[in-house]
Amino acid sequence: MLVNLKNILNIAEAKKCAIGSFNTPNFESLKAVISAAEEKNQPVIIMHAQVHEEMGLCQMEEIAPIMLFMAEKSSVPVCAHLDHGTDLDYIKRGLELGFTSVMYDGSTLSNEENFAKTLIAVEMAARYGASVEAEIGSMGAREGGTAGGESIYTEPALAKKFVEETGIDALACAFGTAHGIYNTTPKLDFNRVSEIYSLIDVPMVMHGGSGVSKADYMEVIKRGIRKINYYTYMSKAGGEAISNKTYSQFHDCVNEAINAMKSDVIKAIETFNESAKNE
Repeated sequence: MLVNLKNILNIAEAKKCAIGSFNTPNFESLKAVISAAEEKNQPVIIMHAQVHEEMGLCQMEEIAPIMLFMAEKSSVPVCAHLDHGTDLDYIKRGLELGFTSVMYDGSTLSNEENFAKTLIAVEMAARYGASVEAEIGSMGAREGGTAGGESIYTEPALAKKFVEETGIDALACAFGTAHGIYNTTPKLDFNRVSEIYSLIDVPMVMHGGSGVSKADYMEVIKRGIRKINYYTYMSKAGGEAISNKTYSQFHDCVNEAINAMKSDVIKAIETFNESAKNE
C-alpha cells in the first residue's frame, strides 16, 4: 500500500515509536526491506537518494518504478521517499515519477537560502500530494559518507522558525549522528532532541541511524524521533554474509545477501517499534 510520509509518520506519532527508513538502491535491498516489513506487519519507508547516482548505484528513473511497484503491491503501508535532494529540479523529476515524499537538503546553504528553497519544495510537492522533509543544521559528513564540513547541531529556536515558515511535514535534526560507519561511539545530545520536540508540531527525523546502540535508539524515540534513516549496517550485513565464500551460481550469492539484509532490517524494525503503544 503506497502512502506519503505524513500518513506514515502519523502512525509513528500515535504509537510513540519510530518508522524505519531504508535506502533501497537495488532490487535486492528492496526485497529485503519490504519482506522484513511484511513479516513484522509494520509500515516502512523505502528511499532513493540523489547521491546514489553520484556513487554509481542506480539512476532515479530506473529504480523509482520498481520502488513504486513494490510499495503498491505490499500488504503494509510503504512510503516511497526521495532522500537528500539537493537540487530542486531533481526533486521535481522525482515527484513526476511518483515519489510520495521528498527531502530537500539545503543544510549546506545559508539559513535564508535554505528557508527559501525549502518553501519552493513544499509548494512543488503539494501539487502531487507528496510530503516534504527538510533539514536545519548539518551532520557534517554527507550521505554516502563523503566529507561535508563541520557538524552544526540544530538550534531549537531556529528549528521552530524553520518549521513554521516553510510548512514542512518532517524535520531532520543534527544532534550527534553521522552518515556512514562510526569509528567511535556517537555522543547524542538527547536534551536537544527533547527541546526541539517541545517547540515544533511535526515529526522529527534521525539521519545516520545505523550503528547507534539500542539504548540510544530507545532514548531518542522516547524524546520524539519518529523516522530513523538506516542503511550502512544493513548493507554491511549483506556484504559480510557473502564475503570469503565461493558460489557456483550467482543467484545463490544474491539470495544469501538478501536474507542477511532482511534479518538486519527485522532487528531494526523490532527495535524502533519496541516502545510502541498497544493499538
